[in-house]
Amino acid sequence: MIPPSDLGDHSGVPGTAASGPAIDAGLAALLDKIPALDGGPRTVTELPGGLTNHNYKVTVGGASYVVRVSPPGTDLLSIDRRNEYLNTVAAAEAGVGAPVVDYLPDDQAMVVGFIDGVTFSDESFKAPGVLPRVASACRLLHGGPRFVNDFNMFEIQRGYLDIVRERGFRLPDGYLDFEPQVEQIRQALAVSDEGTVPCNNDLLAANFIDDGERIWLIDYEYSGNNDPCFELGNIWSECHLTAGELADLVTAYYGRFRPSRMARAQLQGQMSRYGWTLWAVIQSATSEIDFDFWTWGMEKLDAAAAVFAGPEFPRLLADAAAAD
Repeated sequence: MIPPSDLGDHSGVPGTAASGPAIDAGLAALLDKIPALDGGPRTVTELPGGLTNHNYKVTVGGASYVVRVSPPGTDLLSIDRRNEYLNTVAAAEAGVGAPVVDYLPDDQAMVVGFIDGVTFSDESFKAPGVLPRVASACRLLHGGPRFVNDFNMFEIQRGYLDIVRERGFRLPDGYLDFEPQVEQIRQALAVSDEGTVPCNNDLLAANFIDDGERIWLIDYEYSGNNDPCFELGNIWSECHLTAGELADLVTAYYGRFRPSRMARAQLQGQMSRYGWTLWAVIQSATSEIDFDFWTWGMEKLDAAAAVFAGPEFPRLLADAAAAD
């Protein structure tokens, strides 16, 4: 969920299994199982980022790949690795995802092509002409093959809440105070529902890679068929776009400005913040990774709370339910 620069990050010092930075025997044995990586000496670089995977760039015979190895226990985060694999294949067929080279379900590993390009930061979205290109990439994904599962943040958030309660994890003070607003959002979105499309659902900046010709969308852990406005609203939230930048993104995506879709994207962005808060709570309680998940989650909750309690919230509900 949080920045995995796994397919386009060139940082780190290359090494090989035979010389340079050592790789452990378990990883070496895994790489030996993959036919595409059996063409000669291998250069292996561990890629930074990725808080639910270990990611390695492997170069062999002049070709580069990314090997994603997933630890056990991510089912608590609503990640299904088989769905991730199948949806990654579909995204590649749509022309916006990296090609899938191999999948080893028993080893919780997937191999995809390495994309040689620039990984986005939040600042990347402010460059002239970028938001229309982002909208085009999203439309390409959304117009591609249907994914094998659905993603609905209302259901995901409720599932996360059940896990937090059942396991006695710490629940942020005041979190449940906003359940009435969540129900209001649910009802408003139901009025002008235009159906679902295959969505990545986790398009933070590090999951965009620009190769100079096109923008690629990577990392399909949370992928599923969803409201396209969740995709747009999640980008707005995760990439810290301004309201004006979201308006430009919505306009580029739909070909004209649609007030109902703008409000819908903002409300879906609210659900993104509210739901991912509990993702962070679960990670804070269970992850061995050295990252302050709790603070990250509270930043999400504070941002959501400001809108839930703000004067614009009733207007967003009304606009999302209106025709345009």
